[in-house]
Amino acid sequence: MGFQKFLKSIPKSTASDRTSLLPLALRTIDSSLGTTTDLTPVAQNQLNQLIETHLKSSFTAKDFLSFLKNRIHYHPILTNLDFYLFNYAASVDSFRHDHTTFEWMVRTLAITHRLQYLTTLLQFISSNPCPCADGIFSCPKTEPIYRFAINAYCKVCRFDDALLAFDTMRRLIDGKPDVAVCNIIIHGFVKFKHFDKALEFYHRMIGERVKPDVITFNTLISGYCKNSQLGLALQMFKEMKTHGCSPNVVSFNTLIKWFLLDGKIEGGIGRAYGMTEMGWEISAVTCEILVDGLCRKGMVLKACDLLIDFSMKKVLPRTFDYSELIERLCREGNVVRATELVDELWRNGNLPSLIACTTLIEGLRITRKIDEAYKIMEKMLQECMLPDSVTFNCLLSDMCDAGRAKEANKMRLLGLNKGSDPDTVTYNILISGFKREGKKKESEALVEEMLDLGFIPDIATYNRLVDGQAKSKSLLSLHLLSSS
Repeated sequence: MGFQKFLKSIPKSTASDRTSLLPLALRTIDSSLGTTTDLTPVAQNQLNQLIETHLKSSFTAKDFLSFLKNRIHYHPILTNLDFYLFNYAASVDSFRHDHTTFEWMVRTLAITHRLQYLTTLLQFISSNPCPCADGIFSCPKTEPIYRFAINAYCKVCRFDDALLAFDTMRRLIDGKPDVAVCNIIIHGFVKFKHFDKALEFYHRMIGERVKPDVITFNTLISGYCKNSQLGLALQMFKEMKTHGCSPNVVSFNTLIKWFLLDGKIEGGIGRAYGMTEMGWEISAVTCEILVDGLCRKGMVLKACDLLIDFSMKKVLPRTFDYSELIERLCREGNVVRATELVDELWRNGNLPSLIACTTLIEGLRITRKIDEAYKIMEKMLQECMLPDSVTFNCLLSDMCDAGRAKEANKMRLLGLNKGSDPDTVTYNILISGFKREGKKKESEALVEEMLDLGFIPDIATYNRLVDGQAKSKSLLSLHLLSSS
């Protein structure tokens, strides 16, 4: 039974018999859709009571929408009966749906994936236009309503339904459809690997004088790339200008990514430089694509050179985090090149991230390049980039092991000045370092500092730190007495 036949099969209700028609509406819709609804007598009574209580005899679309939103939508039993209620309301002689109830119902059915009902609803809307369309112009909400439904169909690969909805919408609206609706269909075709249909619909757009936008072209460029047709992707890229549309960062990034994946390294890099020539700024995403693409091809050093060149030309985005490249260089044993890269970019104003610095320091420590690690740590602290305690303490330990406890302590003081808080491990490392170097005065000063900060819990710990000297024990006793 068709939907229109269903409506004709329900006699027009009056105020006195409107709830008695609801069971008939349920059975008739189920029959037309080939579904069944098991509505218990309790649920039926609840529904009847809600209708009698909250819908006055001559309810309006506003009243009905409020009823759906506030009484049915969150009801644990009746929420899935909203479409039946929608059709029940349509059978009431004094009632007429408008775009507010259409929109609510379309969105609800789409979001809850009841697409079999959605198709029926769209047929009803096409046959029963909103009261806004009673004049010479169509309802302005018609296109947004259908667009939401079309998007729902495209998400689950129901393109026959999407195209039917598009054609129906095309007849109902004034003028040409918005390009956003067309983009939804094209994107759906590309996503589900129906690229030939995407191109077919694109040419239909052009034939119907719908002007494509940058999203249209980016979607098709991506489709060509995914089908290994870089030449045609470039042709589509150039076609943008013909339609008065300028490429954006996404356009370039798509081409760069697929050029690199296809092994066309110079072509991909050339596109990046082409961005700057056209006045576009290279984004952090662009850099990520370039670095990742080059590294995947084993061209790590070329990635370094490219970033340095971008930095020297002042086009390297400050938000780009090159820590992964630093990690890769260190993992491959090329710590020297990693240090050069950080120094060069830092000199040109592209500060590394905390992760990049930490990774580099670890790489330098492993290769026993303590001087270089010290310089990186010093620059970090000067920029108020506070390292984690493990990295900091490990570097101090390496310096003390190399007989450089004084420089290690200088590093501690710099960190303290910049907001870094030393811990017990920090002090123990420095005290041990000064002891090994025979610098008793410096060692004792740090012990007293620990005592003042509350890092020493008892006499045994204190004595261990100062080797049990009687003088130090007396000092501790006096300190503890004064504290109590």
